[in-house]
Amino acid sequence: MIYNQKLQQAVAAAKSTLCVGLDPNLDLLPKPVKQQFETPEEKVSHFCKLVIDYTAPYCAAFKPNLAFFEALGANGFQVLQEVIDHIPEDKIVIADAKRGDISSTAEHYKKSFWDEFEVDAVTLNPLMGFETLDAFKKDETKGIYVLALTSNRGAEDFLKKPFAGFPTMAQYIAHQLSEKAKDSKAHLGMVIGATQAEEARPVLNEYEQGSLLIPGVGAQGGSVAELAKALKTHKGIPLINSSRGIIYAGSDEGDWPEHVADAAKKMKHQLNTITASYV
Repeated sequence: MIYNQKLQQAVAAAKSTLCVGLDPNLDLLPKPVKQQFETPEEKVSHFCKLVIDYTAPYCAAFKPNLAFFEALGANGFQVLQEVIDHIPEDKIVIADAKRGDISSTAEHYKKSFWDEFEVDAVTLNPLMGFETLDAFKKDETKGIYVLALTSNRGAEDFLKKPFAGFPTMAQYIAHQLSEKAKDSKAHLGMVIGATQAEEARPVLNEYEQGSLLIPGVGAQGGSVAELAKALKTHKGIPLINSSRGIIYAGSDEGDWPEHVADAAKKMKHQLNTITASYV
């Protein structure tokens, strides 16, 4: 199944464009999890699996953030594999890696994500040039989300500055992705921050068919209403990510997974005006 088909089916089945970000910060894990298990690996694995179980009915995708697994050291990738294996097969799995390299290095990143972890999609950083995408473009069952207009303040440093005849580098990246999508088997999508929703429209206009990964709602304060306006005519399917606002909703309560489920349900409901355009 090609990537866009699986993405469309995942959104339709869940009636949701929500993506739950798996950012297992050891300092923020609920006390019941910390008390039940001794090792960091056990804590993270148990926490993520329960988050998946309790949020799966309300989301179309999960996005493990590799930094939090790599921070576990030598066993981190084993935990990541356990977590990925626990995600239902009908959900989109996005490795939030933000890799960006060339030649054999990129080929080995591709082997890691496509062949070993077998995720559906990956986030990539294009600032070493668009050749950083080449190794990933050969598989039609996969998706690539390229950083275009990120949700952090540092977007001002490069992505919002004029570049190559375009008002912003973000618009240039989107335009190039639109052109490169014509000969890419993998689907080329974009990362667009919800906190930049008011400035996203010109970027989206450059690549209307591109699927979107949209971080920044929830704890980062991105406005769903503003995002809905920006996406009003966009054809590519969006996945709107929320991490901390959902996975730590239960704080240290004994029934913390129920709070996590409730937060995911509420976010799904908030996104209904967006989701309705894509189901």
